[in-house]
Amino acid sequence: MVLEMVLESLFAVVDVFWVGRLGANAIATVGLTESLLSLIFAVGIGLSMSTTAMVARRIGEKDPEGAAVAGVQAIVLGLVTSVVIGIPCYIYAPDLLRLMGASGDIVTSGGGYARIALGGSGAILMLFLNNAIFRGAGDAAIAMRLLWVSNIINLVLDPCLIFGWGPFPRMGVTGAALATFTGRSIGVAYQFYRLLRGSERIRIMACQIRVDIKVLLRLVRVSLTGILQFAIAHTSWIGLVRIVSIFGAAALAGYTIAIRIVVFVILPSWGLSNAAATLVGQNLGAKKPERAEQAVWRTGFYNMVFLGSVGVFFVFFAEPIVRPLYS
Repeated sequence: MVLEMVLESLFAVVDVFWVGRLGANAIATVGLTESLLSLIFAVGIGLSMSTTAMVARRIGEKDPEGAAVAGVQAIVLGLVTSVVIGIPCYIYAPDLLRLMGASGDIVTSGGGYARIALGGSGAILMLFLNNAIFRGAGDAAIAMRLLWVSNIINLVLDPCLIFGWGPFPRMGVTGAALATFTGRSIGVAYQFYRLLRGSERIRIMACQIRVDIKVLLRLVRVSLTGILQFAIAHTSWIGLVRIVSIFGAAALAGYTIAIRIVVFVILPSWGLSNAAATLVGQNLGAKKPERAEQAVWRTGFYNMVFLGSVGVFFVFFAEPIVRPLYS
């Protein structure tokens, strides 16, 4: 799960590495769009946490069919949310950039990036939710391999679409959004294939593909707290980006690069917390609360050591880390 989160954070680092070659306006576009995407990440994280917990609980109870039904409800909820969020964001993406304080030049050059990134946010939601199903079932290795596929595609397509290498058109910063969307979408398609084909722990059968209102409402109820928790934190990030945008594209570019680096090193700690969620759910389902408690304490300790070490590293090596990403 830690490796899975490292791979997820690579999307951000790879994008900003190549976009940094296009100048401050391009990086500023990524930063403004990413701040808006953070609300979608909040929804995805909140839904995925409850999905992992519900699936893990059923697996711990030796009820793989119940786990599959819970997974289907998460997919239904994710698809509906993707449409509700994606269509308005695609239509009003340039207006959202203006609302965030983007200059006319940034809106002109980055409108296409924002349309693809925000309009295609459903790929992010489904990637989160489908991997949450695998994590809850204890198939974390599958989730990791899925992100390997997505990242390799993104890694190859990013420079090709940004700079027009080979037969690809030169799309500038818009190419970065298209590369990421393509990589994630192919990853989502592979997720559905693996869920329908089945793994060692979970498989969604044709007869289980139905809407179960009772399970769906329970999933929504459990998710709301997590969504609200992360939405509050990410809303503050949007506010900070809006303030930084007042100082121009260069300041916003620097802020964007710093945030991408921070996210890259913090996401592995989410991998540890995802592991804790799986262990807690499965042990509670198996009627072993003492083991669930032990998993929480161990995860907290490991995260403290990891993030403390990261903080010390940043204090001494911040400049050498940032320099290669903006030249």
